[in-house]
Amino acid sequence: MAGLGLRFVLIAGMPGAGKSIVARVARELGLPVFTMGDVVREEVRRRGLEPTPANMNKVATELRKLYGKTVIAERTLDAIKKSGIRDGIIVIDGVRSLEEVDVFSSYAPVTIVAVHASPKTRFERLRARGRPGDPRTWEEFRARDLMELGFGLGNVIALADYMLVNDGVTLDEFVSQAKRLLEAMIRG
Repeated sequence: MAGLGLRFVLIAGMPGAGKSIVARVARELGLPVFTMGDVVREEVRRRGLEPTPANMNKVATELRKLYGKTVIAERTLDAIKKSGIRDGIIVIDGVRSLEEVDVFSSYAPVTIVAVHASPKTRFERLRARGRPGDPRTWEEFRARDLMELGFGLGNVIALADYMLVNDGVTLDEFVSQAKRLLEAMIRG
């Protein structure tokens, strides 16, 4: 069982919303961050595949079909348990379903932070980012969004305890918002 003072902050948001910025701010504040995508990246590497978004999505979908909807959360929780962290706040980046939320809440109290930006803003960010596999067309972007929503991400966002809006603000303003929220959580 978890330590009495252990709490999870679960970060959820659509691709390009700014989840990784919140995770970076958490690390800068000294909070441990576990990224659920790392579980998928590890499996992609184990299979000898390139860690492209297409391979990541394919493997994530296969893992869920083979082992159930909560497999990535369960493997992330296993990594947390192995880390030996028993107290404080642990940030988990990339929660995509209420079933995954339940995995974490069965171990320690959770707070969900949703990161939001409009589809237009996220599309422009992803196009500018230009990672292999990032959508180049609106149709590719929409298909990716629908896949994410198919995992149940919209339900997690709708039930979030806090919403950080990363639209119509500068990067510095968004970082300040995230820092204020995380610092308030640290203070309790």
